[in-house]
This record gives sequence, structure tokens and C-alpha cells, in this order.
Amino acid sequence: MKLEHIGIAVKDIEQSNELFAALFDAPHYKIESVESEGVKTSFFQVGASKIELLEATSPDSPIAKFIEKKGEGIHHMAFEVEDIDAEIKRLGERGFKLIHTEAKAGADNKRIAFLQPKSTNGVLIELCQDKG
Repeated sequence: MKLEHIGIAVKDIEQSNELFAALFDAPHYKIESVESEGVKTSFFQVGASKIELLEATSPDSPIAKFIEKKGEGIHHMAFEVEDIDAEIKRLGERGFKLIHTEAKAGADNKRIAFLQPKSTNGVLIELCQDKG
């Protein structure tokens, strides 16, 4: 496992793109919508990892609910795995609570699954693997 990206919930992706481009002295490399999650994403490459900005595209999306409850900020940490299906099985067997028991399509050409934060000390963890 390695840190693949950190997801940050934002209210305005265009404004946040400007902010993070100035911070990193580099532009984002991709904007993509994930309709199933009600989110628009923007990615920045930062060394070997990435920063993913997440803007809600519907008021009932997980990001909209997160921002309403906690405000803008770090939403999740994503870890790249070699075999997401095996990791989902392994973590379930080890007692971790799974939001997704099967991988699903995510942004940036990934298969993804999330772990319930109640089983990871309050941190939303995403597993991801290239669709390859």
C-alpha cells in the first residue's frame, strides 16, 4: 500500500484550483465528474502523490453532506493497492467495516472502495487500483 492521494472537499472547484495551483506552483492536470458519487474532481500531482479536490454536484451527495456538517477540508486519504478485491476481502476478515464490499468505478481511471471511518479512528480511507 502507498498513499495515492488526499481528497479535499471544496465548495468551489474553480476557485480552489486557483488557490492550489498557486500553492503548488503547478496547474491541475485533470477535471472529471463522477456522476454516481455526485462529485466533480480536480487532480494535482504533488511529488509521488496527488491532491484531489472534490466539489458536490448535487445537494444530497456525500461531499455536500460533508461540507454542510464539517466545512471544507480533508475528506479522505486514498491508498493504492495491487489487488483491490483481495484487500476488500482481507480487511473485511480483519474486522474493518466496509462502505463498499465490491470495488466500483472512481475518478482518475481507478477502481475504488471506501472503509467506514468508525473502524479507522475517524478517518475515511479509500482503497484504489488502476483499472488497467
